[in-house]
Amino acid sequence: MASGKEIRNKIKSVQNTKKITKAMEMVAASKMRKAQDRMRAARPYAEKIRRLAANLSAANITDYKHPFLVTKDDVKRVGLIVVTTDKGLCGGLNTNTLRTGLNALKDWESKGVTDMRVTCIGNKGLGFMQRLGAKVISHVTQLGDTPHMEKLIGPVKVMIDAFQNGELDEVHLVYSRFINTMKQESQLEQLLPLTGERLGTPEGNWDYLYEPDAQVVIDELLVRYVEALVYQAVAENMASEQSARMVAMKAASDNAGSVIGELQLVYNKTRQAAITKELSEIVGGAAAV
Repeated sequence: MASGKEIRNKIKSVQNTKKITKAMEMVAASKMRKAQDRMRAARPYAEKIRRLAANLSAANITDYKHPFLVTKDDVKRVGLIVVTTDKGLCGGLNTNTLRTGLNALKDWESKGVTDMRVTCIGNKGLGFMQRLGAKVISHVTQLGDTPHMEKLIGPVKVMIDAFQNGELDEVHLVYSRFINTMKQESQLEQLLPLTGERLGTPEGNWDYLYEPDAQVVIDELLVRYVEALVYQAVAENMASEQSARMVAMKAASDNAGSVIGELQLVYNKTRQAAITKELSEIVGGAAAV
């Protein structure tokens, strides 16, 4: 059995760990509220631009068809945008997202896809894909606590340009969708080409007047729409990260409290045994005299 000093050192070590996890829990709770506010603030914009894209895709434009709206029957080249966190200590959030992405890559490989390219947003996804040996064509890390479009545009544009140039047949997006504080789900969505299911049903029959012309307006709008989808996914992932980290740190703090209680009980038993032994020695010595 360990000595009383060793047990006291263990109790002190666990208490210090509990202080850290408790502080991280409080910080994550503060950041979670701000991340959720940003996520909810971005949703109306994403919904509005989705409606515009749905209306434009359904409009009668016979002389121009945007590449983002052209679906290919034989898919042999696929791109995947993986959104993860830069830091850990957030439970199984990144594990679930990367598992979903890995399963998708395996599924495409079994279907005969010959070229799979990956764009990583977040350090955890980048490290995983590099260890996996995936073909990473662009990445961005150290995004901080707030998503900035200017940091995301560059890596995402590499994937979009590859699709527009005919180098890819489809582009997919995997991230953690925020449901509530206790629940986050890994989500795999088709980003390009924009399908009717993704765009939704247009609101009535729309007839637009384009200035300067339809091609310029649609080109700009659909690119902005894809960028808005990626931004929304990053905002959802950041809200999920802070929620998952708060829950994980709370669980760690509770577990530390349980460990401290168990160690305290062991310490008391050890101390009691030592006192009993000393009393026995005193009594034995007195009897011998």
